Amino acid sequence: MLLVVAFVLIRQGRREAHKRVMLAAFAVSSLFLISYLIYHAQVGSVHYPHTGFIRTVYLSILVTHTILAASVPVLAVVTLRRGLKGNFIRHKAIARWALPIWLYVSVTGVVVYLMLYQF
Repeated sequence: MLLVVAFVLIRQGRREAHKRVMLAAFAVSSLFLISYLIYHAQVGSVHYPHTGFIRTVYLSILVTHTILAASVPVLAVVTLRRGLKGNFIRHKAIARWALPIWLYVSVTGVVVYLMLYQF
């Protein structure tokens, strides 16, 4: 939600509010990544229990999520750094890629969790 709010804010020209919300999004994402890594270091991998077509759907989502998730920390740091340095042309150029990838990873992370633990 923070990413969407930040996008709306920058479209409205509210740079300072956008900056604050993006810093919050970065902080929340960093805390999530740390907790995720700690959890999986202790628990290991969790295998999907279902078979058939739904397993194929799950694995397709998981593979794209995992590949793109590996790029998010790099994209986020580079984008954040450019924005904080005031290099807005280069910031905007990478943010056009970073935002949709970060959003996709955020949404598919929830989908993967729900498919793994709720269904």
